[in-house]
Amino acid sequence: MITPEEALRRLQAGNQRFLSGLRGHELEREHSRRMELVDEQAPFAIVLGCSDSRVPAEMVFDQGLGDLFVIRVAGNIVAPSQIGSIEFAADRYGTPLVVVLGHSQCGAVMASVDHPPESVEGQSPNLGFIVKNIRPCVDAVLQAHPGIGRQELIERTVRENIRATVDTLKCSTKELEPLVRQQRLRIVGAE
Repeated sequence: MITPEEALRRLQAGNQRFLSGLRGHELEREHSRRMELVDEQAPFAIVLGCSDSRVPAEMVFDQGLGDLFVIRVAGNIVAPSQIGSIEFAADRYGTPLVVVLGHSQCGAVMASVDHPPESVEGQSPNLGFIVKNIRPCVDAVLQAHPGIGRQELIERTVRENIRATVDTLKCSTKELEPLVRQQRLRIVGAE
């Protein structure tokens, strides 16, 4: 079992390889790794990321099969199904790290900036749920920075949304709280 700090170092090193254009996990190695994972897995990190096609966690952190337990949802918001998935991986696999991965130019954040919750009435209630979850972050940024421009509002809201999701995960469930207190689980944000 690795520590939360070692898990975070592995992801940071993988992200550096990704940014420099080097890839450590090649297809041939992935095929043999897939055979090893048929009966069990032991992911070292859980990533709650946005479903945006430009931000696949395995590529961003240069990790391969079995390394990450990835949950993707527009706007990297938390809802019961995402929290339950995190609880499952932390409990079942002893995974020591949760990374909430947001990104620039997030469409869900832009929708939340451009459309107040009342404007999504009559549209998909599912899309409305996402906008309503992110909108408090928009409002917090607007309150802290009156008169802010749209692009800066989006950038700051992406970060605020990451922070809010991290905070929610740290203190919202009786299953995760003790793991965090005992330092068996670390929850961090990344952009």
